[in-house]
Amino acid sequence: MLEIKDLHVSYGGIQALRGVSLNVPDGKIVTLIGANGAGKSTLMRTISGLVKAQSGSILWNGQELLGKPIDQIVASGIAMSPEGRRVFADLTVLENLKIGAYLRKDKAETEKDLEWVYSLFPRLKERSWQSAGTLSGGEQQMLAVGRALMSKPKLLMLDEPSLGLAPIVVREIFDIIRTVNQQGITVLLNEQNANMALKVADYAYVLETGTLTLSGTGAELLTNEQVKVAYLGKKRVDRT
Repeated sequence: MLEIKDLHVSYGGIQALRGVSLNVPDGKIVTLIGANGAGKSTLMRTISGLVKAQSGSILWNGQELLGKPIDQIVASGIAMSPEGRRVFADLTVLENLKIGAYLRKDKAETEKDLEWVYSLFPRLKERSWQSAGTLSGGEQQMLAVGRALMSKPKLLMLDEPSLGLAPIVVREIFDIIRTVNQQGITVLLNEQNANMALKVADYAYVLETGTLTLSGTGAELLTNEQVKVAYLGKKRVDRT
């Protein structure tokens, strides 16, 4: 389980996270929703060790992550597919996937996981020798997720996986999220498509300007009037 307690993060003079506390239970999908700049990506980057926290605690299976180097965090079983995909454009699909497994020494198991990733994303296998920079946006997103899975994570963090993708590709990505979770991987999802994100979520949190303002099951937040108006496109009804 991932436990975040009273986390404060600043960029210069800007307070990005203000006393955030939340849990990500093993085997569940937990979704973060909120407007751009709410602190969702900052939270993920802090968990990954890319951003330093001012104070607070991030416990992963009882072990403190704050202050640990990024490679140790990855080795502990946490991987992130970053916003914007960030694939290595000049390397092949296969080379990108192998980079995801750079800390692993179990060569036979790594090869099995490569075939597993190819089974999840058949297009990646078809394009294994193609330069990643020549892939479509949807294929690059699949590659970013596949690269994260190659580290054999227990917790997979997905930062805006549907951003800029066609609806049919978005549905594909969400099907993969469900499949990966059903195979035992815990998922922390930051997603601008709040409707789809809440539908797959076991639990969800709303972040506003660095502060948690709402939490509940995905189903509860889907029917919450405040969430409907702010994030699901429902018009506010004036009852005055």
